[in-house]
Amino acid sequence: MPTVGIKKEAICKALDRNYTDEEFDELCFEYGLELDEVTSDYEAIVKEQGEEKAKGADTSVIYKLDIPANRYDLLCLEGISRGLNVFLSRMKPPVYEALEPSAGCRQRLVVDPSTECIRPYAVAAVLRNITFTPERYASFIELQDKLHQNLCRQRTLVAIGTHDLDTIQGPFVYKALPPQDIKFKPLNKEKEYTAVELMELYSTDNHLKHYLPIIKDSPVYPVIYDAKGVVLSMPPIINGDHSKITLNTRNVFIEMTATDMTKARIALDILVTMFSEHCDAPFKIEKAEVVSPDGLQIYPILPYREEKVYAPALNHKVGISESHDKIANSLSRMCLPAKLDPSDSDFIIVTVPPTRPDVMHMADIVEGVAIAHGYDNITKTLPKTNTTGEQYEINKVTDLMRHEIAQAGFTECLSFILCSTDDVSKKLRKDIATVPAVHITNPKAIEFQVVRTTLLSGILKTISSNKNMPLPLKLFEISDVVHRTSKSDVGAKNERRFCAVNYNKLAGFEIVHGLLDRFMQLAEVKYSKDGTGYYIRGAEDSTYFPGQCAEVVYREKVVGMVGVLHPEVLANFDLNLPAAALELNLEAFL
Repeated sequence: MPTVGIKKEAICKALDRNYTDEEFDELCFEYGLELDEVTSDYEAIVKEQGEEKAKGADTSVIYKLDIPANRYDLLCLEGISRGLNVFLSRMKPPVYEALEPSAGCRQRLVVDPSTECIRPYAVAAVLRNITFTPERYASFIELQDKLHQNLCRQRTLVAIGTHDLDTIQGPFVYKALPPQDIKFKPLNKEKEYTAVELMELYSTDNHLKHYLPIIKDSPVYPVIYDAKGVVLSMPPIINGDHSKITLNTRNVFIEMTATDMTKARIALDILVTMFSEHCDAPFKIEKAEVVSPDGLQIYPILPYREEKVYAPALNHKVGISESHDKIANSLSRMCLPAKLDPSDSDFIIVTVPPTRPDVMHMADIVEGVAIAHGYDNITKTLPKTNTTGEQYEINKVTDLMRHEIAQAGFTECLSFILCSTDDVSKKLRKDIATVPAVHITNPKAIEFQVVRTTLLSGILKTISSNKNMPLPLKLFEISDVVHRTSKSDVGAKNERRFCAVNYNKLAGFEIVHGLLDRFMQLAEVKYSKDGTGYYIRGAEDSTYFPGQCAEVVYREKVVGMVGVLHPEVLANFDLNLPAAALELNLEAFL
């Protein structure tokens, strides 16, 4: 959940009222926000560095607000003050418009096909006749930073570039070039550097070094030029110094490069709608065109859409009995303009503006009604039906088994449900093509590429991290794995597994075999080959040592594996002693 700091003086001026800290805290609560802290630059420095370092620091009161992660429109003073003013009925929700240039043609950004391999998408827009003050400029920069950290996922999905349009000349070209061929003066530097030199320069920069890995290993780097060959930016790392924004800037050219077009459109809509209020024509944004290999597209799109909701259903879901007109008014106070359907007054037509990409379905509209009505104003009532809660059978069995396995001498461990691709394939001597793993589209780290398909790799990693502990290491885990399947409406299914490993100077197959028998005894399953019980039969699995592996068969279905792990598997997890393992599908016994 992002935290946004706003000066008390600024927000009180925007709301045209001098709030006390308690009154503003109450207002935030009513609007669905949380006032996390009341502080100042001086107090923050005193806490971190002491009074000596704080001398001369600004003592202005700062409100730090916790903002819901999906409310990108509340990441700056402009968005918060606008939302609160509409909530307090001091203003109506503004109407945002994308207009053609008043003179000349649209600014154009041409996307070269060479960018396909690194950051293939781009969007653009223009804020015309904007007026910056020191406070507005600081808010403009901070909003970009907040978007980068949240929606843009540390610039991996979207990188934002803003430029003084009067210092550059279109059309602009976005291409990918070898790093040694890119040379320009970066923001706030005095000389030119090649892209290779910039990577070295910023490797020690506390702010920018985190973004270098995004493109560092690529044979080409993205770069944007103007018509005269001036570098605007090298996304997602740094802008050029030539086109930097100053307090005297009147026209701003905004470009965003991305690996996710949806996120790019949202980020562009948020940035231009928030700061178009400082233009001579408030809430009017000038269109720009992007020419890509897929064709020409005009931005910003600023999509408005209408949702038709059943008013009695809103009353029922929130637990209130308000008139339909009042419900429509409540939604309008949440920046969701609403009106009764002329053809049927039981229905409300809700307009979702481009600033509210968080509104995806009816549940979000219900939440808006509840917030505007006030959670404290909802009358407490007893449920009209009586229900008896009980534990899911699979969870009940899991809890009972945990205690019994622990009493058998095994220690429970808990591993991450996300792991690397190698953990479920290469390290277990399997081909990833044969593993039904659910892959993460944009993993933040190599350790979180897929959802685990087995508990075995997690236990082996745990043993590897605890090799200095006294032997034997007897670990178990009972938890879920996920398999990709076309039989599920979501394309995947959870499966509760039980896995145990014995790691010692001897593999100890008899130990895990004994644990299997104890498990079956607890599950009241008899050893039988007549189709009513369980038995084990020899099998071959690349994860296990040849000739020392068996399938666990229950009611003529294979429900698990037991055996001595292959030496290569152990070596892949940096283990140098033998181990035996057992893994079962618990759901088969329900």
